[in-house]
Amino acid sequence: MIRFLIAALLLAEPVQAETLYTDATLIDGTARPHTDILVRNERILAVGVRGSLKAEGARVVGLSGRFVIPGLIDSHVHLATPPDRSQALKDLRRNLYGGVTAVRDMADDLRAVAELVREAEAGEIASPDIAFAALMAGPDFFADPRVLSVSKGWAPGTAPWMQAIDGRTDLRLAVARARGTGAAAIKIYADLPARLIKAITKEAHRQGMLVWTHSAIFPTRPADVIAAGPDAVSHACYLAYQADPSMPPAYEDRTPVHEEHLAASGDDPVMARLFVEMKRRGILLDATGAIFERAEQARAKDPKLRPMRCTGGLTARLIGQAYRAGITISAGTDFTVDGAWPALDDELVFLVERAGLPPVEALRAATINGARAMGREKDMGSIEAGKLADFVVLTRDPLADIANVRSVEMTVKHGREYPRADYQPGDDQK
Repeated sequence: MIRFLIAALLLAEPVQAETLYTDATLIDGTARPHTDILVRNERILAVGVRGSLKAEGARVVGLSGRFVIPGLIDSHVHLATPPDRSQALKDLRRNLYGGVTAVRDMADDLRAVAELVREAEAGEIASPDIAFAALMAGPDFFADPRVLSVSKGWAPGTAPWMQAIDGRTDLRLAVARARGTGAAAIKIYADLPARLIKAITKEAHRQGMLVWTHSAIFPTRPADVIAAGPDAVSHACYLAYQADPSMPPAYEDRTPVHEEHLAASGDDPVMARLFVEMKRRGILLDATGAIFERAEQARAKDPKLRPMRCTGGLTARLIGQAYRAGITISAGTDFTVDGAWPALDDELVFLVERAGLPPVEALRAATINGARAMGREKDMGSIEAGKLADFVVLTRDPLADIANVRSVEMTVKHGREYPRADYQPGDDQK
């Protein structure tokens, strides 16, 4: 009898706790002053003009003079290449207390990532939500040392999350093995012909998985990657390989993009044709701009460093053209930082100051567009009734200056508050 009562208590409905966040300026596509947000447990119950929501008995949090944006989403992170739990926990904590409530992990050792996901969902660690991908590439790619670091215990190319694909592969089984890792998507990476990219994409979609790819797969050109119909492509600057007279034959042999093959100024016609097709197919662009500018700056200080395949200037130009062409752009970093603030902040500044996106569009790239990249736009990415209570309270207006995303007073994730004052850069999670 006692065991039965304990089980009944554990299965009982949770107490319906409500919190009313009142009198904020809500920035979610437009700026809406004097707005209230009513939260019940982990979800938003209602959004309305100040004083319009019925919230008897709710805890009230006054936000007069504050700005509220949806929780930020980083569309391109790597949490376990190689696995380093201590570093991953620091990065996740930095992101959450800096306003990032979700991230898209773009292929790692999924054994480590899956445990981070479990801990985040259980509330055992301070972390954004995590959606992750299992990687597929041609057999030649699996000599890459990064593969060895994320698939120890498996022969290269045989781990369910790091599979080598060729014409003999049973794609139904390969995709099913990837699904078994808990991955939301297949990431198609390198050294595959167009016919296999198309076949993987078709099978992944048939089994209900998203497909995320590099914008150039080597030796497959961007136009053929786009024609395969992935949900999202990463790295705006790699699209410029379409204009190269000869495509590098393999990932390991890729050369820097030859900018001289693009129009000297203005929008490039080759890129314009790619963007028309991307828009027609609804393919999202995970732009990753700041990483290339950071690499240029690092090499200026140390010329011994290997140059990146693209310059920051070219990347900014292509992102700007994609935006003007109506492409849905998400904000991804592909790098991590030391210090107190998320790398995503640097990407937002790059999108505005270098690529020319208006601040409101940069915020969309890091909110609703990021949610779409993850396949979770029904639950996150905007502040509206029924969605998860993921939002950020700022003390300064990000539409006046995008750098004001660093004026975080509090992050709310799944209805739980993470005051910025509680964060110290040196704090460790266990």
